[in-house]
Amino acid sequence: MTLPPVPRLDVASALRELDLTYDGPCPGGQVGAAYVRWPDGRRSVLTRGPDVSDLLDVARAAGIPAPRYEAVHPPLVIQELLPGAPARVPSADTIRSMVALNRRTRGLFAGRPDPPALPLHLRTDGPGFCLHGSLRTYDARTRKLLAQVEEIGAAVPDTLEGDDLVHADFHPENVLVDDSGAITGVVDWDGAGRGDAGFDLVALRFDLARRAPELLPLVPDETTPACWAHMALRQVDWAIRHFTAAEVTVWLGVAERLRPGRR
Repeated sequence: MTLPPVPRLDVASALRELDLTYDGPCPGGQVGAAYVRWPDGRRSVLTRGPDVSDLLDVARAAGIPAPRYEAVHPPLVIQELLPGAPARVPSADTIRSMVALNRRTRGLFAGRPDPPALPLHLRTDGPGFCLHGSLRTYDARTRKLLAQVEEIGAAVPDTLEGDDLVHADFHPENVLVDDSGAITGVVDWDGAGRGDAGFDLVALRFDLARRAPELLPLVPDETTPACWAHMALRQVDWAIRHFTAAEVTVWLGVAERLRPGRR
């Protein structure tokens, strides 16, 4: 059974519902985002996702440069265009700044029951990502990884408990920087929620292990079995459904290398 990839944003269809004009594709991203203009000429960013504007208010209040949502037409979101460009080739200073921003997310929901805790999808499929079936049907190596993921899932809660703000996709391409490498924005908060902010450091470690392994020592290792299992499942499933066999092999290697307690 071949599981389908996640469809990209259909910009033409989206713009038929909005009083906006297309102004070009946003760089990076695997599901799609587009620059758009309002009738007054102001530029914004069109994406698809849930309304997490309340979380972004919390982030900005903590000094995290998150965008404002200017309009929400489910499942479409028009958000503020922040300055800077994605940190595709991250510097050591950018990674240190990302770690510092992660510290700002700690305890932001202390004493609050909202928002809901972040789901881990270790027992059943996630909504368009973390699909178990792709690993089950791909090959023996992915089946072995899936067995490890599901064994961990059977022993931990379904959600990531904690009182921190979790971005959930914290990697350099979701961080905007200026010419000096200083962070000017953190974008792509679609999956954000409440939980343990160590999750975001695990996501960053997975990305750097693939992108810039020499920078890994700059990121504290807060890897727990549950966070590792989620990221291993997410990255390998995504590679199976969107990329080449070589990429699947790379992400399997990353998952094996970053597994806590590996010998």
